[in-house]
Amino acid sequence: MFQATFTKIHEAHRPSDIIGHTTLKKALHHVDIPTRKATFAMACFWAPDALYGSTVGVIRTRVGYSGGTKVNPTYRDLGDHTEVIEIDYDPNMIEFETLLKLFWENHDPTAKAKIQYSSFIFYHDEEQKKIAEKSIAEQQSNFQKPILTLIRPVQKFYDAEDYHQKYRLQQHPWLCELLGVKGDLLKNSYVAARLNGYVIGCGGITQYEQELPILGLDEAVGDYVRKLVIKFEGQGLIC
Repeated sequence: MFQATFTKIHEAHRPSDIIGHTTLKKALHHVDIPTRKATFAMACFWAPDALYGSTVGVIRTRVGYSGGTKVNPTYRDLGDHTEVIEIDYDPNMIEFETLLKLFWENHDPTAKAKIQYSSFIFYHDEEQKKIAEKSIAEQQSNFQKPILTLIRPVQKFYDAEDYHQKYRLQQHPWLCELLGVKGDLLKNSYVAARLNGYVIGCGGITQYEQELPILGLDEAVGDYVRKLVIKFEGQGLIC
């Protein structure tokens, strides 16, 4: 079950053996394959951004606001919108059912919350709707309280401010600088999504070692991230 640790990991200072670096030119930012979308609201968006970003089969993630009527919502003026995560995934590598399994396991869908932190499944087609409806019926037996998650058709998605995107990765600003991720690239980069999870232990060390050769990191940066994965693996998600 979801473990929320409402703390902030302090910004990491650039390691001394990486001071001479300027950029990671081989970093894998773009994966050009057909994808499908999934959109969830799970009480906050920093934690699911890390969780899904490091899930095998997920290609891109971005966080934002959806579900309401206010035009151009902002974090400080959200109106009737909810914090959501939008996921681009490879259906040949991961099924929507698996994404839903992570959804149920990593937040409390019975918790009463204001609309900003409510639980939603926003479906993109009738197939996702049917799977979500079946899933919610099956999941109720796992909870003592009624599930409050709402299933709704996907609505307009508004990007959250840049400082919310890949929030855990951005606590290592020197690493973002090496990757050259900011603006749209911060939201669209494959390696940024992966590292945003790995730096707080999501995905685990075994998966990280398997994926490391394709991420385009050099030895020093790869070792730095490795130490973080080992340090934080199993600690639970952070919002």
